[in-house]
Amino acid sequence: MPSFEVTPIGTVRNERTDVQNTDNWGAVRSTITVDERFGEACLQGLEGFSHVDVLFVFDQLPERDDYREPRPYRGRSDLPPVGVFADRGPRRPNRIGVTSCAIESVRGRELTVVGLDALSGTPVIDLKPTMREFQAVDVQQPQWVSDLMADYFRP
Repeated sequence: MPSFEVTPIGTVRNERTDVQNTDNWGAVRSTITVDERFGEACLQGLEGFSHVDVLFVFDQLPERDDYREPRPYRGRSDLPPVGVFADRGPRRPNRIGVTSCAIESVRGRELTVVGLDALSGTPVIDLKPTMREFQAVDVQQPQWVSDLMADYFRP
């Protein structure tokens, strides 16, 4: 397959810097500063939305060496092994993350959001307003996922 290059559009700034601290993202306030090449009006109109989908790069951990064998989620032996595309963790192909976050404020090239699970310094590759029409309905998942993720977005 051909490869492609992606240039970040901005950077995350927040209080989270520890890659091992993986839960309690719900109250994390992050400011995304969009690169000046997009101009001061690049976020205009986003203030009318309650949420934004933030696409970012898990740049602080390397990809895994081999994706062929299913592995337990978060490396926990008490969880079932899953294939790489049934896992949302940072050690994945292309290391792309996506999270829907509440918008707190929009000022010029600065977007402040709550609930972004990205460390300070993380490159942002795109922002998309969250729209109901793009959201899944009746999402189903295994019970172990619900149990595991119970504290993920807890403040």
